[in-house]
Parts: sequence; structure tokens; C-alpha cells
Amino acid sequence: MTPQDPEETQPLLGPPGGGAAAGGVLGGWLVDRAGRKLSLLLCSVPFVAGFAVITAAQHVWMLLGGRLLTGLACGVASLVAPVYISEIAYPAVRGLLGSCVQLMVVVGILLAYLAGWVLEWRWLAVLGCAPPSLMLLFMCAMPETPRFLLTQHRRQEAMAALRFLWGSEQGWEDPPIGAEQSFRLALLRQPGIYKPFIIGVSLMAFQQLSGVNAVMFYAETIFEEAKFKDSSLASVVVGVIQVLFTAVAALIMDRAGRRLLLVLSGVVMVFSTSAFGTYFKLTQGGPGNSSHVALSAPVSAEPVDASVGLAWLAVGSMCLFIAGGPQALRSLLACLRFLHLQCPFHLVLCP
Repeated sequence: MTPQDPEETQPLLGPPGGGAAAGGVLGGWLVDRAGRKLSLLLCSVPFVAGFAVITAAQHVWMLLGGRLLTGLACGVASLVAPVYISEIAYPAVRGLLGSCVQLMVVVGILLAYLAGWVLEWRWLAVLGCAPPSLMLLFMCAMPETPRFLLTQHRRQEAMAALRFLWGSEQGWEDPPIGAEQSFRLALLRQPGIYKPFIIGVSLMAFQQLSGVNAVMFYAETIFEEAKFKDSSLASVVVGVIQVLFTAVAALIMDRAGRRLLLVLSGVVMVFSTSAFGTYFKLTQGGPGNSSHVALSAPVSAEPVDASVGLAWLAVGSMCLFIAGGPQALRSLLACLRFLHLQCPFHLVLCP
């Protein structure tokens, strides 16, 4: 296989994979040692380098290497960016910005769908170099967070950064002594530590195991299997739905309550994924469960004609899954990061 065929390379350009997992670990180490600002500056380098490698790819290993680099940068950025935003935000708007983090993520996914609708995959990789390049440029003009500067005993610089960000020092409260202590296993003996720790990690695990990333990254392939006429357009529609309902979840979270949204989210995910599985069971009676059916089955092994008439079931269940499923979990996790800044392991609550 050569990377010249975009249909064959779609899985390689999808989920960040192991690079993002390693980036999360690296980001946790960088954020407290190099600082929030420098960590964001550093992660822009593998972003640009990874997309550059993908653009110039002539072999599969180059695609894999590019995805490894961009995944590494994605893991660092997804951890450091919310911390930076929370520590520079004015208290009155900190919760709002916490909800907007996930909203910006899904807006980015939607923009990627729109760009992929009209661009060939190499040009899409070229376009991917633009956001990290702009971040590198603009972050050079931004200060380090006052909170981090105080932990480094650089109070004068912290107050200067605060005046740059807020215009004055009004509303600022020094973090309590010991708020930035490093996480140690011995802390898990305290109920105030291990209970939110277990809940937070469990929520993140369930959110990932819900399959939302696989559904989003392979949306076009799923719609093609469902015999949808324009699978690219359907992917854009899914992206729009995701943006709309992420915004709705952020707006009603304080009124409806986190627990109620999580319960509703679980019910919707069970119903929609059951309907989704029923569709493929009805239209593809074979026992295979491979995501690369074309490699293990004859070309003539097409779904029965009923798949065309039942395409609405696949499209509807997928849209319902995106609308009511993982968004409550993701928005709640975003709020947890912003509401528990005083916790010594707040960085652990970053998916």
C-alpha cells in the first residue's frame, strides 16, 4: 500500500493513538517544570513537524511517524491548554471558559470535516500546520500564568502578568500554601483525594470506551457502509450536531445538574448504539467484526439491498449518539478541571 490513495490512508490520518497517550504523560511533567506557556510553545513544534511529514509522505511509515508526532503534540496541548486558560481567566468567567474548551474542540472537528470535504488529504495536512503556527506566534506575546510564577517565587513578574491580563490586581487571591504540592500515592489514603480521583478516572474511562472517537474519526466510512449518498456531507452534519449539543450541554449544565446530564447521557448512548448495532446486524449478516472488511472479504460481498432502505436508521442513531451521548461527560470533565484547581492532583482530571 502506498500513501498516494487517500481512501487507503484514512485510518492513518484518524485518531492520534499512542502518541497522544505519551503526550499526556509528557505534558503532566512539562507543565510544572517548564511552565504553562513554554509547554504550549514546545508542543507546537511536533504539531508542525508531524503535519509536514504527512504532507511529504511517500511511504506508510512516514504517515505513521507524522501521526505519532501530531498525537504527541495533541496529548500535551489537551492537558496544558485548559490549565493555562483556567489560570489566566478572571474568576467571574472561569466556569464559562471551562465549558468553552470542549466547545472549541468540537468546532475544530467540524472545521476539519468541512476542509476535508473540499481538500485532498495532503492539502488538509498543509492546512493543519496553520493553527499551531499561529499559536506559536501569538503565545510569544502572552505572559506566563501568575499562579505558576508565584510557585517559582517570582511575585513581581506574577503581578505584572496579572496587570497585563486583568488590567489590575483586583479580584486576585494568592493560592493557599501547599496548593501546588506534587501528587504522591500516599495522598490516596485521604477520602477527599481518592474519591474524586476514582470518580474522575472512571468518568474518563467510560467516556473513551463509549466509542465516540472511533465514531467521529470514521464517520465518513460508517456513512458509506450505510449506503448514504454523500458520506462527506453526512459527516459535516454530524459535526454540526456535535457543536450544537455541546453548546447546549454547556448552557444547561448549571441548571439541570451534572448528575442528571450524566444519567441521560448513558440512556441515550445505550439506545443509540443498540439501534446502530441492530442496523448492521440486519444488513450485514456476516460474523466478521473487522474494521477492514475489504481486506478479508470478496469484493462482491455487499450488504443486502435492505441496507438502502434502512440507511435512515444508521444515520439517525449516529446523530442521536453524538447529540446526547458523550457531550455531557466531556463538558463535565472540562468543568472539573476548572472547579478543582486547588486540588493537588488537578492535572490528573485532564482527559
